[in-house]
Amino acid sequence: MPKIAIITDSDSSLSPEIARQNGITVVPITVHFDDKVFTTGVDINDTQLFEKVDRAKRLPTTAAPPPGAFVKAYQDAFDAGAESIVCICVSSKISATYGAALSACESFPGRAISVIDSLTLTMCQGFMALAAAEAVRAGASHEQVVECAVQVGQRSRVFGMLATLRYLAMSGRVGKIAAGMADTLNIKPVLTVRDGKLEMLEKVRTRRKAMERLVELIKGSLAGKKIERLALVHTCDPAGAQELRQQLCAALECPEQVVTVEFNPGLSVHTGAGLVGAAFVTD
Repeated sequence: MPKIAIITDSDSSLSPEIARQNGITVVPITVHFDDKVFTTGVDINDTQLFEKVDRAKRLPTTAAPPPGAFVKAYQDAFDAGAESIVCICVSSKISATYGAALSACESFPGRAISVIDSLTLTMCQGFMALAAAEAVRAGASHEQVVECAVQVGQRSRVFGMLATLRYLAMSGRVGKIAAGMADTLNIKPVLTVRDGKLEMLEKVRTRRKAMERLVELIKGSLAGKKIERLALVHTCDPAGAQELRQQLCAALECPEQVVTVEFNPGLSVHTGAGLVGAAFVTD
């Protein structure tokens, strides 16, 4: 049976525990505060990130893993006995990670490495990696593992809402006056992924209505299909994620296993604390 290693990046929102349990290697996105560099999943998480942001009153920058980080991950996999590698990256529309993973392949001429542009993010990407790992355990071929991951990505969707526009104002994506007025009026932007990018879908007044709207959007997107995999995603708001889970599972049939994960600093730095959302795969 061929040995196939599964690699992804930390924008997949896979927790270290989930990645470890499924034998998935996660290459981390880094966060830069001036001359200090922090590594997602190693020395910074969402809570630590926004403690620093709120103290500094400004946002840090993030950086895609360099090709060298993928070279190391690939080499470690081959050294451990892998015969081929499937690497699933965050959307190339929002990060240079995919390009770095491709460049790293040049260091392994003749070796079987497939790099997939997920064209999505957070647990939609994470579910692709998990499906690939499951296919490996089931004895699938390299080509079948790639096809399985791609199909899961095509059946995945994500919706979320922001608690505030304050952090977007810090980044310059929204004017400070507009952000202040939105917060005063209790406006909660609703987001989704379109064409590989995280985009604003609607603006809803009040948190309660935004939560209800998330459920409506998810239910409406199913088109009669069932949810096969479901993850609640949050940034510093586990209670909000639990609330969304309760509302979703009251409104529609949820899978038996539902995971709750952090959005992760490589993504949350762009949306701010308080994000709550759901990523899911239909049957």
